[in-house]
Amino acid sequence: MKVIISGDHAGMTIRNEVKSLLEEMGIEYEDTGCSCETSVDYPDYALPAAERVASGEFDRGILICGTGIGMSIAANKVKGIRCALLSDVYSAKLTRMHNDANVIAMGERVIGPGLARDIAKAWLETDFEGGRHENRLSKIKAYEDKNL
Repeated sequence: MKVIISGDHAGMTIRNEVKSLLEEMGIEYEDTGCSCETSVDYPDYALPAAERVASGEFDRGILICGTGIGMSIAANKVKGIRCALLSDVYSAKLTRMHNDANVIAMGERVIGPGLARDIAKAWLETDFEGGRHENRLSKIKAYEDKNL
């Protein structure tokens, strides 16, 4: 698995924690987030990362900002991206099992580093169930193909 991780100025602490987790899990990653605490625009980080997941260059993406909301909205504008905004482990598992989410967003001002780590680990270790969920994802893809 190859993961891209990115974030704005408000997500540096959690981003570093998740990078440590990826290293411990032996997962190859690239960090394209900002390296400053000066305000930057989250779309400048979310959109390129999401595009690289959509292109197949990366298997999954992890985006972090203050709330995760802006990053998730931006990422979901990219055709082929299913980005889930997460703040709990249960949703992290279900968004993989049922939605085959290929990107997640988290908010540093919403969750702490320990929970961010638990969420990322659960999401990375959970597989898509397929079955009845494939039909639902096919409907989303058909809409994207027609409208995006």
